[in-house]
Amino acid sequence: MSAEAVPGAAGGPAPAQTPGRAPHVLVLGGTTEARRLAEALDGGPYRVTTSLAGRVAAPALPPGGIRIGGFGGPAGLAAWIAGHGVTRLVDATHPFARRMSFHAAEAAAATGVPLLALRRPAWEPVPGDVWHRVPDLAAAAQALPDLGSRAFLTTGRTGLAAFAHLDRTWFLVRSVDPPQPPVPARTHVLLARGPFTLADERDLLRTHRIDVLVTKDSGGSATSPKLTAARETGIPVLMVTRPPTPTHVPEAPTVARALDWLAGAVS
Repeated sequence: MSAEAVPGAAGGPAPAQTPGRAPHVLVLGGTTEARRLAEALDGGPYRVTTSLAGRVAAPALPPGGIRIGGFGGPAGLAAWIAGHGVTRLVDATHPFARRMSFHAAEAAAATGVPLLALRRPAWEPVPGDVWHRVPDLAAAAQALPDLGSRAFLTTGRTGLAAFAHLDRTWFLVRSVDPPQPPVPARTHVLLARGPFTLADERDLLRTHRIDVLVTKDSGGSATSPKLTAARETGIPVLMVTRPPTPTHVPEAPTVARALDWLAGAVS
């Protein structure tokens, strides 16, 4: 579905919500949870629009209205909310989309529209895990050479620049779209779209002789099999800690809890 599915989705003025129209939920998306929320809301007592950043060339589109591209900061988001009659805002962006979460909080405060963060819980180590927590990608790049020489780098294609100076480490990068430079000199790119099973991850680690995994603490089950595969083989994991998020925004750990919040908010 294109941006034209929602009046003015590509920019420009749009009429505000009129009395009697269904509550309009704007979902800031890009995650599995965002898509599942839109699917759950589709056909119900809500109008739903999912906003995607546009970083993936051919994203899996959820049902309902679609908006692709940035808003131009919190003021632009607030203007879109007001212009399109949004009555509820759900931040279901990636846990590392720090800037967008703060923009959502500012826009919600400016417009008075209730905001919920749909944020999956962080991963927790279990017996057998060999995790090394680091605060950011720069720290991960600094620690990496001491932990292995063949790295499975799953921090997202936009974060490869932090590792570009490491010329003695061989990298496996898995991505939906080809990464843009700068990338490490010794990089093998595997174009694939998840989710991936435990069998997939076991085979990948074995085939490419991976001896260290670098990942962000994204949480959730969709990408957790790689952690299980690393645990089984004793591979160390460089785990990038989540960035801070607005502390005053209520959170829901699951789509079901987000639906409960929406039901209470519009009743």
